[in-house]
Amino acid sequence: MNQLDALKQFTTVVADTGDFKQLAQFQPQDATTNPSLILKAVQKPEYAPLLKDTVAAWRGRALDEVMDRLLVRFGCEILGTIPGRVSTEVDARLSFDTSATVSRAERIIELYQAEGLHIDRVLIKVAATWEGIEAARRLEARGIHTNLTLLFSMAQAIACGQAKVQLISPFVGRIYDWHKKHAGAAWDEAARAGVNDPGVQSVTQIYNYYKHFGIATEVMGASFRNVGQITALAGCDLLTIAPDLLAQLAQTEAPLVRALDADAARKMEIAAVQYDEAGFRYALNEDAMATEKLAEGIRAFAVDAIQLEKLILAA
Repeated sequence: MNQLDALKQFTTVVADTGDFKQLAQFQPQDATTNPSLILKAVQKPEYAPLLKDTVAAWRGRALDEVMDRLLVRFGCEILGTIPGRVSTEVDARLSFDTSATVSRAERIIELYQAEGLHIDRVLIKVAATWEGIEAARRLEARGIHTNLTLLFSMAQAIACGQAKVQLISPFVGRIYDWHKKHAGAAWDEAARAGVNDPGVQSVTQIYNYYKHFGIATEVMGASFRNVGQITALAGCDLLTIAPDLLAQLAQTEAPLVRALDADAARKMEIAAVQYDEAGFRYALNEDAMATEKLAEGIRAFAVDAIQLEKLILAA
């Protein structure tokens, strides 16, 4: 059995791509997208007609609406290939506006429903700012399920659990990147691999906290840099993995064992934490890595959203 098939015994495997033509070979349950992945896909020749057709059909509408229709078009194509859910992201430029995030999410869901897709097959991705988490709380209360992204800290995870969001996406690789950069020449790659990887440790801590306290929010590790980070999180609820790493897993037959275990987590001694807005903001501020990577991630997604808008206007 290859490692991809072995991983599927413990964990729901999710494809992290906008390139839906790659999906069938890996047979993931779900798929995730973001502005960067969609931007990358629409610049490939095989997806140029999809961009042109969508723009032609809705020319004259507001640019943000055409953008959402393009994202939903990709989502619909993905949902035609996988049995589960697709994650579609709200514009990152709304990350600090709760009401605007809610409105944009509702429109995305309405567009999917107009295509005949059930609301339960879509997760709305929102950055895990305080405003984004509050938007997700309101959306979940209305039956719209959410995926809180750009998550780097326990404070964000705990606040998401309190808001009863459907799923969180802690970013393993970007946490690893930050620690490696800040360690500089002192970084020891071998010593910080596997279970000692700071990104792996972060997701493990979140997973154990959720399972210990019976928090229903799903944990989906994301943003992987290498296969070792993935195998060290076998047993996590879900893992969203880029196609190149899915291919590496499929080509490897080394043994794979469960690393995370809900029963073991329930037996641990873990202190409960609650956050109000002030407490959340202070805890996030105290975490330099999470503060920097959250801000950096929002900026990067915003840049790619602007680039996607330029392609729409030029189509």
